[in-house]
Amino acid sequence: MYTDIPIWLSTLFVAGGLYLLAKSANMFIDSAGAVAKALGINPFIIGMVVIGFGTSAPELCVSALSGLSGHSDVSLGNAYGSCSFNIALILGVAALIRPISVKPSVCFVAVPALLGITVFSCLLVGCGNGFSRMDGMLELAVFAILLPLYCLYDQKGKGEGLKAKGEVGAAAEGSRGWGVESLRLLVGLAGLVGSSHVLVWGAVDLARAMGVSELLIGLTIVAAGTSLPELASAVVSARKGEHEFVLGNIIGSNFFNTLAVVGLAGTISPFKNVSPYILTRDLPTLLLLSLSISIFGMNRKNIRRPGRIGRMAGLLWLVAFAGYLGIMLCQERLAPGG
Repeated sequence: MYTDIPIWLSTLFVAGGLYLLAKSANMFIDSAGAVAKALGINPFIIGMVVIGFGTSAPELCVSALSGLSGHSDVSLGNAYGSCSFNIALILGVAALIRPISVKPSVCFVAVPALLGITVFSCLLVGCGNGFSRMDGMLELAVFAILLPLYCLYDQKGKGEGLKAKGEVGAAAEGSRGWGVESLRLLVGLAGLVGSSHVLVWGAVDLARAMGVSELLIGLTIVAAGTSLPELASAVVSARKGEHEFVLGNIIGSNFFNTLAVVGLAGTISPFKNVSPYILTRDLPTLLLLSLSISIFGMNRKNIRRPGRIGRMAGLLWLVAFAGYLGIMLCQERLAPGG
């Protein structure tokens, strides 16, 4: 349990934690990417596994530390809030920058998988009292099975992989060397853990001082802060027209957040008290947002051909996210003691 600290220090902890979190995540992602660049796998898998999971490292650290300190609402709010943030805000911004090409496998395999694991999460949270250690282990098991299966399905042909290998090969030649990259990887990981601890401490105390729930703080300030690496990565990828990196990043992050982040946090420290809003508001919102990727990205004239998420879809996502925030704030004010 975190002790009370002055509000100015809480604010400093949140701001400093977010900044250090972003810097540490960048170092961690760059170093992890240097190791993976020579593998020659297709861009979507690189975006999903390396970038997507790498950018979700802050969520993992924050949710695990929140769970250990007994703040389950911050932990779950961070994980599920980051997933909604990833789709509605990050994909929305990326689509506004440049329309995103969407492969049929995303609409008909990746998105249904996201829907399935979201429904699975609803069942785990809705059944029983809280989120048990067994629930966490079940989510980790599903993650361990589902990820390799999807990667094997999506890895098509050698042409795309060779192209990716050629593109990253030149970058790998200019890398700092394995020893330096390994050291940077460790420093980045240590920074993630330390900055996450500071961020959670500041966010929890700020929630107390402002008289709002820890769930709201987790769904807004903490979720947005831990999603900064995804936002930066998606914006850069969208500007360069690397559509598969954008989608791979978001889908990979949501796989990781929903299963691995919540699963690991629950396995380490079961959540005894889970806010009813997670089941009645946050997970259904995530379900609809995940479904909207297929609705917006499907090629209705020929479902076997790639579709496109246009700027209008991006704008609709941003409006939906603003509405979601508005609902959260209204419910917070109407809640007993709010």
